Amino acid sequence: MRFSLRYDMRAPAVGAPAPELYLAAVEQAGWADTTGFDTIYLAEHHGAEDGYCASPMILGAAMLGRTERIHVHFSALVAVLHHPLRLAEDLATLDLVGGGGRVEMTMGIGYRPDEFAMFDVPMKRRVRILEEIVDTLDKAWTGEPFEFRGTTVRVRPTPVGPDRPPIYIGGSADASALRAARLGDNYMPAGSEKERLYALYDAERERLGLPIPPRPASAGPLFLHVTDDPERDWPVLAPHLMYTTNANAQWAKERGVGTTGYPFVETLDELKRQSQFVVVTPEQCVEFAVERGDDSELMFQPLMGGLAPEVGWRSLELFAAKVLPELGRRGLTVPTAN
Repeated sequence: MRFSLRYDMRAPAVGAPAPELYLAAVEQAGWADTTGFDTIYLAEHHGAEDGYCASPMILGAAMLGRTERIHVHFSALVAVLHHPLRLAEDLATLDLVGGGGRVEMTMGIGYRPDEFAMFDVPMKRRVRILEEIVDTLDKAWTGEPFEFRGTTVRVRPTPVGPDRPPIYIGGSADASALRAARLGDNYMPAGSEKERLYALYDAERERLGLPIPPRPASAGPLFLHVTDDPERDWPVLAPHLMYTTNANAQWAKERGVGTTGYPFVETLDELKRQSQFVVVTPEQCVEFAVERGDDSELMFQPLMGGLAPEVGWRSLELFAAKVLPELGRRGLTVPTAN
C-alpha cells in the first residue's frame, strides 16, 4: 500500500494565511519522508484569487531539499504555459536537487482561458504545444545538441539518469486517453471516469503496437482525515472542504468536457454523504484501508482549503501512531519510520 500527500496551496479567506500554509507544507513533507510516505503531489494553476499554487517547481525544490527519499510528483503541471527549453532545465535541476529518481510529472494541456490569456499562449494550439514539449524533453535530457525551432541548442544540466524522469499525461476527457497513448510514459486520468479512460488508453496503446505500462496505484479518496472524534471535527473541516470542492467544480465547468471528482455541495449533511471526503476514527481508517488493499494509495490533503496546519497535523500524527502499525499487523505492506 502506498501513502501520499497532496497540496494545491489554496489560501482562501476562510483559512490560514499563505505564509503559514507554505511553511507547514514543507514541514509536513519532511515528516512524511521520515514516516515512509511515497509521494507528494503538487498542483499548478495561475491567477487564482485564493493563491492556488503558481510555482509548484519552486515548492517542490524546497521539499526535495528537506527530504531524502520521498518522490515529488507535479500533478498536473500546466505544461503548455512553460517554455519547453526552460521546463527541461528546471525539471533536470530538480532531479539533481533530489539526488535522482525522485521527480515525476503529469503533463496537462490546461483548460482555464484566463491562464492562457495571462501568458499569451494560444489555447487552440495547446495540444500541439504539449506534443512539442514532450519531444523537446526527450531530446533535451540527452544533453546532446538538437534542433529546436530552427536553432541548434543544448540543454544542461541533464537529469541524474540513467533513466529520465517519467512523464505522465493527464486529462479527464476521452481525447486525453488517446493523447496519452502516443505521448509520454504513462497516463494519469482525473475525474470520475478513470476506469473507462484507462480502457480507452489501453486499447489505443494496443492499436499503436505499444506496450501497456503498469497503472499507477489507485488513489483516493480526495480527502482523508483521521480523528478520535469525527463529529467534533466535521464542522471544523466543512468550510475548507466545501470551499475547495465548490471552487474546483466551478473551474471544471470551464473545461466543457470531461468529469471532475469534486461536486457542488451546499450543506454539511450533503458534504458528509460524498464518498470523496472521508473523516474517520483510527479504527475506521484501518478497515477502510484493508478494504482497499495493497494495490491502492491513501492520499492526504492536510491543508485543503486553507485548513489550519494544526488540524492537518493532528490527523497525520494520529494516522502514523494508530493506523500504520495496525495495517502492518493486518498484513498490508506499510512503511516503517526512519
